[in-house]
Amino acid sequence: MRLGDRKSSNFEDRTGQRGGGGFGGGGLAAGLIPLIARFVFNKFGIVGLLILGLGYCALSGGLGGLMGGGASQSASSSGESTLSAEDGALLRGTLESTDEVWGAIFRQAGAQYQEPTLVAYSSGTQTACGFGQAAMGPFYCPGDQKIYIDPDFFNELSRRFDAPGDFAARYVIAHEVGHHIQNLEGTLRNVQAQQQRMSQTQGNRLQVGVELQADCYAGVWAANARDEKGLLLEPGDLEEGMRAAEAIGDDTLQRKAQGRVVPESFTHGTSAQRMEALRKGLSTGNPASCDYAG
Repeated sequence: MRLGDRKSSNFEDRTGQRGGGGFGGGGLAAGLIPLIARFVFNKFGIVGLLILGLGYCALSGGLGGLMGGGASQSASSSGESTLSAEDGALLRGTLESTDEVWGAIFRQAGAQYQEPTLVAYSSGTQTACGFGQAAMGPFYCPGDQKIYIDPDFFNELSRRFDAPGDFAARYVIAHEVGHHIQNLEGTLRNVQAQQQRMSQTQGNRLQVGVELQADCYAGVWAANARDEKGLLLEPGDLEEGMRAAEAIGDDTLQRKAQGRVVPESFTHGTSAQRMEALRKGLSTGNPASCDYAG
């Protein structure tokens, strides 16, 4: 994907810093667990028991549960950045592009877009939603409107899940930005309120809609990302995005982790659903078409 030298200023580099903290004391224990369990979006569960109860892994993110903690655990105690120039450019460039696209969409609707911040970190870091760990994968925290990513996740996405390419990585970032859009729209609060009156299985179905909408929003961004030369998408980008969406479907991940699929525990949608949602956003370029979330 052609993004040039875009560099968002809404970026924090915490790589190399000591994460500190943990799950004791305040943080998650201070009433945030229900919020995080539903809306920081545990992506794909933890191998074994947690994959059957995805709604309860607080602060869980992308592919972490299936990685067995495979994301970077090598944060330097020196506090010096470990972020490569390539990863930094990918993170900051993607965020800047999403800010441009969603800023324009919000202006057209007569609203002002509140830009999120993207935090790159290693191993673990404190957030307004509690203590985040790299093994959880990328996640969005509504409490501080920040997206948290350990850049080593992208290596795992390529090696472990056979979804290489810059657009696959950018799709993951744009998906988290999609959750930020949902936060601004009030979708997350609305769904949470509904889930509190439902069974876990019913709540999971709503959660699937939330995740599919974020996938669709990622497609909307890509469909509208332009510069003076036109669309930023390049040949092969669509295929990279579809491979990533397929790799992170609930059915695919559960089958790999435990050899069977438990549909009532799905919280993100099947591979086919995630691919369809991304494709819908790409084909329409219109957020109104992303009518998945209740």
